[in-house]
This record gives sequence, structure tokens and C-alpha cells, in this order.
Amino acid sequence: MKKKLLSILLVCMMIVTVLGGCGKKNGGNNTQDSGTKNESPTNTPDKQDNETPVADEKPPYSEITVEVFDRGTDGGKTDPTNNYYTDWIKQKCLEELNLGVTFVAVSRWEETDQLNNLMAAGTAPDVCLTYSGDLIANYRDLGGLTDLAPYIDTLLPDLKEFLGPDLALPGRDMIYRNMDMETGAVYSIPARRMNVAQIGTFIRKDWLDKLELPLPTTTEEFYNALVQFKEKDPGGVGKNNVVPFTMTSDVRWRASALIESFVDPNLSDKERWINTVVERQYLLPGYKEGVRFLNKMYHEGLIDNQFALYKDDTDSDNLIKMGVVGSFIHNWDQPYRDTPGLLRDLRQNVPDAEIVSIDPFQNAEGKTVKGLYDSAGVNFFVPAFSKNVEGALRYINWLSKFENRSYLQLGDEGVTHVIENGVPKIIPAEGEKIMNSPQNIDYTIMINGLDLGDEELNVKAIASGYTVEPELVITAYENAMRNGRPAIIVPVTLSAAGPYTQTLIDKGNELMARAITAAPEEFDAVWDAGIEDWLNSGAREIIEERRLKYEEYEASLNN
Repeated sequence: MKKKLLSILLVCMMIVTVLGGCGKKNGGNNTQDSGTKNESPTNTPDKQDNETPVADEKPPYSEITVEVFDRGTDGGKTDPTNNYYTDWIKQKCLEELNLGVTFVAVSRWEETDQLNNLMAAGTAPDVCLTYSGDLIANYRDLGGLTDLAPYIDTLLPDLKEFLGPDLALPGRDMIYRNMDMETGAVYSIPARRMNVAQIGTFIRKDWLDKLELPLPTTTEEFYNALVQFKEKDPGGVGKNNVVPFTMTSDVRWRASALIESFVDPNLSDKERWINTVVERQYLLPGYKEGVRFLNKMYHEGLIDNQFALYKDDTDSDNLIKMGVVGSFIHNWDQPYRDTPGLLRDLRQNVPDAEIVSIDPFQNAEGKTVKGLYDSAGVNFFVPAFSKNVEGALRYINWLSKFENRSYLQLGDEGVTHVIENGVPKIIPAEGEKIMNSPQNIDYTIMINGLDLGDEELNVKAIASGYTVEPELVITAYENAMRNGRPAIIVPVTLSAAGPYTQTLIDKGNELMARAITAAPEEFDAVWDAGIEDWLNSGAREIIEERRLKYEEYEASLNN
């Protein structure tokens, strides 16, 4: 009811805006509706038809407001709208852009409600940001967003260059990721995610060393290592206690690298996307054989026999920390994170323990392909009622320049970072220069993750942020990126999955558990029956929608 009321308010607000000529855009023309020069300093003066705004030219003084996430002030954090970094931004923008900047706080935890209220009241900042694509879609459909497409080449050249090509949509620049395929309008622009590494496989190297085994480089070598772990107990924990491989009830994630290596490598992006339902790939050709391999491992005692009872990582993590686990699959850097502290806590129990990253699961073509995260992050937009669209975009472009975003990300040497072996290492700061968010991501809105202008330096800097040996992190990153498959992005609107999502997740987990623990001779019957039930529980309807939407998207590309 509340969301409906806010939508009605937004519609009313837009009607008032149009009638008042306060900056609402008509069609693809983004010039101001009013031909009369507004004397308010927050409005950019009208330009003649033959004038084109340029990003680096210094226009007359104007003002903008900019959204910033409020994450509270616990732990010494400062007021997100009034601190050392906001003062730095304000001073630089005034000097270089003749632009006054005022920050407006929006709670990171109540973002949707607060942004809805601001948009409905017509008081949202000139530069807004949100992680919610649905929120942006709602504002777009209600006519509440400025079409940024006409400004991209003139006012956003540095942003366009920084975002670069869109790896998920070949032939398109990232700045056009959210472009409306029918109209060419761009109502929001994504930040660039610097680190797209996703999945990693890890093994106890100290166990391998005791058995004089090399790091596995194939599925067969991985399997043989697990067999040796079980039979020879290199950790001395007792043969009945050894867990060669641990996972949880979320098998599609905790065994993903292994299972997905069985998927047909010649499968088209179209069929892969259409048949991936609620992030589950059960229907892809070859996936079933990957699950069958897990069934074999389970019945040979190579998989934790309690995995189906683990609804989260807690029990699995505790086994790893106790020192009884030989291998696992998880986030690319999971064992090296301070939370949950897997390697750190393991070494308290087993001082010489080593958990290292490996990349053994080869597909039918001999490649260790694994998925990567989408390279698009948080989205930012300019409300249609903004009185200074050009100022808002000049600000975003200014932030995109390397020297500006780099300072905001790193701060001052000796205060917020130190240089070790030529690589910046972020250190905790206190007082006025404390960063309220990691690397000031709430201010550097066009980038998620540290960028030093060089890929090798970026990786070393990432590694320096952990408390374990940097070499472990670098190797894990390289393995996660090797033969990485970019996320498949199809710019369409989907709705069918909504009411079925949780049911399909729960039934999917149950299916995987039953199939893996089933008697080998019953595996096919159990799997096939489970898939049929899964399809009948909403997956078939979702697939039909995805196929239709994909074909509509294909048709739009050919027009």
C-alpha cells in the first residue's frame, strides 16, 4: 500500500513538474522546456541551439545536490554530508567547475523508502544512486528520470572512457548498459566493478605435501587426492574424522566449479541464459553428469555425509577450522577473509596448515571455465525535475577523472594508506580523515573496488588488504579469473520468477540432496522426477518468459 501511495504521489509530482516547465524532458529532446532564462544560481543558463556543452569548459556558477549513503557514525565515522572528504570535493568542484555541491544523506539501510519519499516530493538530489534496479525501473516508467543519452559524448567523456567496453554485451560501451532498446534513452548508468572474480577451489597443501602429491590440475587428480586424504589421514585427525570435501545444502554454489565443468562448453549464451532459473543451472546439458559425479564421491565417503543438514556455512566452517577438511569450494577469497577467518582460525589449531587455491576442473575442451560476476555495480541517475542536469553530469564526469577518484579512494599517504613495495596498502585512519565506507565508495559512485590504473598493481593492492600472505590471495585471484566467463546480461524486464523464487530454491536444494545421496542405480530416476517437479513448480513458466524476452531482444537487435 505504501509503495502504491508513493507511486501515485510521484505521478502527481510529475504532472505538476510538466505543467510548471521545471525541467521535465519531452521525448528525446533534453533541452529545458522553458525558453526564459531562470535567474536562480541552481539553474544552468539556457544555451543557443548551436551551442553544445563541453565537459571541461568552466560555466557560470551553479549548484547541485548529491546523494550519499549514511552508514551511521559508530566506530568514529563522520557525518557523511560534512567531513574532510566532502570539504575536499566541494573546494575542488568550486575551483575547477564553478560548481557548488551539497550532499544529501540517505540511509543505506532504508534506502528504498527514503528515496521514494524524496522522489515523490520532488526533492531528491540532482545526483542519485541505488543498488535497486527495480527502483530505477519504477521511476523510469513513471517518467521520473532524465534521459542522459544526449549528454554522454559531450558531458561524460571521462566517465565513458573509464567504464570502457561492456564485457557482457559485446559491441556496446558500459555507459550504455541500461539503454532502452526501443527508444535509445539512458535513464541510469552503472558503476564499474573492478574485481569480478567469483568462485574458488581450495585444498590443504600441507596434506598434499605429506602424501608427496602435487597440486591437482585435473578433475581426476583432484578426485585421487581426496581418496588419499580419506585412506591415509595425512592430518592425523583419525580416519573416521577426515572430511575430504565439505559443502552445504546449497550444493549448486558450494560445488559449482566442479559441477559446471561437466556442462557442454558449446552451449550458446542464449540457451544458457534461458535455462538458468533463479541462478540454478540444473537444466543445462551435462549438469546432471556433474551431480552424478558428486553421487559417486558421496558413496565413496569423500563428501561430508551431513552436508544436506547445513543450511548455512556455520558447520562447514567449523570443520575447516578444526582441521579435518581437505578441500572445499566457495568465494574466490573465502579462506583468507577476516570473517569467517578460516585460515586464521585453522592455524590456531594446526600451526603449519596451508589452504591454497587450485584450478583443476577442466571441461570437455580442457579449459577450466568458471563464471565471473557482472562488471556493473551501483547505478546512478538524475531525476527529471533536476534544475541543473548539466551540473550534475559535469560533477559525475569530474569524479571519473583518475586523479580525483584516486585521491578519494586512497587518501593521504601515512594516514589512510602506506606504500609497501611500490603498492598502496589501505590502513585504518582515525579522526577527520577516517573513511566511512571502504575506499570511500559512497563518494566515488562510478567505481566499485580499488583502481590504481594498472591491473597488476590492482591485484597486488587487493592482496595487501588481507592479513594472510599476499601470494595466497594473488594466486586465488588468478585462478578465479583464468578462463572466466563473463556474466550473460540480457537487457529485458522479467517478472515471472517473483512468486516462485523461494519455492524453487528450496525444492532445488532438496533435489540436489536426494540425487547425491540416492543409491547409484536410482540416481537417474530420482533426478528426472525431481526435475519434473521443479519444472512444474514454476520453473517452466519462468523459462517460457525468458525465451520470449530473449527472442524479443534478438529481434530488436536486427531492426
